[in-house]
Amino acid sequence: MSCPFLSKLTSSYVKNYWPHLVKSYGQSCPFMVTRSTATMGGDVAKCPFLAENPRQVQLVEAPAVMQEDVIVKRPPFDYENFFREQIMRKKKDHSYRVFKKVNRDASCFPRAVESSWGDRPITVWCANDYLGMSCHPKVKEAVLAALHRFGAGAGGTRNISGNSLLHEQLESELAKLHKKDSALIFTSCFVANDSTLFTLAKLLPGCHFFSDEGNHASMIQGIRNSQVPKHIYRHNDAQHLRELLTTVDKSTPKIVAFETVHSMTGAICPLKELCSVSREFGALNFVDEVHAVGLYGDRGAGVGERDGELDNMDIISGTLGKAFGNIGGYIAASSQLVDFVRSYAAGFIFTTSLPPTVLAGAIAAINILSNRLIEKGFPVESDQSHIIPVRIGNPYVCTKVSDALLKTKGHYIQAINYPTVARGEEKLRLAPTPFHTKSMIDAFVVDLVDVWHDIGLRHVDCAKCQRRYDFADCSAQASSACGIPNCPQVSAVVR
Repeated sequence: MSCPFLSKLTSSYVKNYWPHLVKSYGQSCPFMVTRSTATMGGDVAKCPFLAENPRQVQLVEAPAVMQEDVIVKRPPFDYENFFREQIMRKKKDHSYRVFKKVNRDASCFPRAVESSWGDRPITVWCANDYLGMSCHPKVKEAVLAALHRFGAGAGGTRNISGNSLLHEQLESELAKLHKKDSALIFTSCFVANDSTLFTLAKLLPGCHFFSDEGNHASMIQGIRNSQVPKHIYRHNDAQHLRELLTTVDKSTPKIVAFETVHSMTGAICPLKELCSVSREFGALNFVDEVHAVGLYGDRGAGVGERDGELDNMDIISGTLGKAFGNIGGYIAASSQLVDFVRSYAAGFIFTTSLPPTVLAGAIAAINILSNRLIEKGFPVESDQSHIIPVRIGNPYVCTKVSDALLKTKGHYIQAINYPTVARGEEKLRLAPTPFHTKSMIDAFVVDLVDVWHDIGLRHVDCAKCQRRYDFADCSAQASSACGIPNCPQVSAVVR
């Protein structure tokens, strides 16, 4: 019979350390000593000498030199349990996301049918399809024509059978829109931002990033993955950017990255000041116009066109998936910079290109906007955009308000919780379009007030007139409302 102790060790281990085994455990081995003095540290029943007369078992710790080579058998890592625990963490802090089941009605934008709690008609208030271009008849016609002519897919990357005249036409239209030499389209603007920033930083010698603290996750991803030095300046603070730029030599390659319209707050950046400071210190500026293209400027080129700053913007990134009503992202810049990114950015090179249906739809949408065929627009003041955030400040309450509006009133406004916004900045994000009529808006306001008060929320004092509304009689209150523009600025807190 084999020894129950030695059989647990490898043969190579026994060969190398048998002197230590004899010295340390010899007195405990029934084979080496008499049965009257033997003790052992294993299962007595398995020992051929002690099976008939078991003794007390005594465990002896092995020397450190031996423990280093002992093979400890551990169970395999429990992946599913790890995933479950991480998901439970998000559920406990109310940042777990549950997708709403929204089927939009292409014939009646912004109407839709929501199916989370049974089918019911709703009005969508939070979509990024800011002008309803995804449902525009001419856009749909262009998509359908491309489908019948070219098929559904692109067939490959741009380098391998996936490039077409539609790709080049769309890039030409985008370059003209932003008054740049060239443009390059990506499968999404997340990929465009991530790939462009990463590629530039990795290849520019000694590059430094200067990033707005409120930047979108796509820019943060590219900056972080590049692992180059980064400096974070306060949101939309050109003076703080200047202070940080003075710490780096002017001859050092630098990229200043920021958004024109902030995706969550709707704040519009001081574009002229940021571009001027960047140029003063020899930095390239990377300007994300994702939430601005199609909405601002005479031709829909964004805040840069509206403010007359296109010539001072080095790299513009935009999306085809919001105001243009399709999908995809792009950059527009000098021909040399665009060709550089085209040649080195893995996120562009190794991805199947956008399908012809998307390209045709985007071209149609851009032409419609550029020709100013949109009959309704947004009255934009200097400190406002089309995005209307309603701050809640609590993830549970934010989700509760969103769900109540959807279930009881038929209004879909997505709750925006961490990590999209910082903890404590949870909010409802509205993006009204020209197709949200006055009657829709009036009904929404009344319904929001009902839900607000049913849940137990209150209104803070107006930041401009220091008055607080008493919504016990909303109709009477409306007639005596403060006359200051944009008043009151309502924020929510739990009562």
